[in-house]
Amino acid sequence: MNQSCMKVSKLNSTNEAIVAIPARIGSTRLPRKVLLEINGKPMLHHVVERCLEVESVAEVFVVTDSEEVFESLEKTNANALMSDPECPSGTARIASVIDQLPGDIIINVQADQPVVEPELISEIIREFRKTNADIATPVWKINKIEDLEDPSLAKVVRSHDNRALYFSRSPIPYVRDQKRINWTKYATCWAHYGVYAYRRIVLENLKNIPLGDLEMQEKLEQLRFLEAGFWIHTIETSYRQCAVDSKQDLEKLEKKLLL
Repeated sequence: MNQSCMKVSKLNSTNEAIVAIPARIGSTRLPRKVLLEINGKPMLHHVVERCLEVESVAEVFVVTDSEEVFESLEKTNANALMSDPECPSGTARIASVIDQLPGDIIINVQADQPVVEPELISEIIREFRKTNADIATPVWKINKIEDLEDPSLAKVVRSHDNRALYFSRSPIPYVRDQKRINWTKYATCWAHYGVYAYRRIVLENLKNIPLGDLEMQEKLEQLRFLEAGFWIHTIETSYRQCAVDSKQDLEKLEKKLLL
């Protein structure tokens, strides 16, 4: 099998943006989830189709460790690339094939986000181009204490110029002298939406960025970049991430996509 399935490139200038979707076949919580069908179509194909709707994206790539996933993409308009199955993260998977990817801005969209919003991707690209940041990512305002306390949601605190200061699975910021149930009333709390925009040079040099203690403790890869001194720009959005981690999530999304 060829190690890449490439369409004719539409890139014709610098500062172009592409989407790269890392798609690992192995999943401990929901095996083979990227190929599980939602309304008769593999979940990954829903992600691809939404990314292809973004006018400011020149091309869409899927980077996978699975020949089965690779071959399924023949039915889409995405490019397919094979990667080492031992890549430790989606970002590392994309970085491992950076020499085969065009574009100066790489948007990392997760393969388990079948309702990712094309408008959000466009907004990330538009805002990222206005900055000199190394990375950009969206955040949404937390209004419920249940979300603030949910360890599956990464929380983020930001500077006045929208730089990310820290990401955590714990509730942050800590609101002293207030009961936790009231924290969202006294502080502006933000959750992270797991889509990233990277400058190409960041991914080209990923292997030279050391793993961080905070990253390993929190199990949040964005902390690797903060510990190394990179500028992560945050972009406010009203959208909330909707990923698939369980059969229940899959069933809910099937109903949502039928509406």
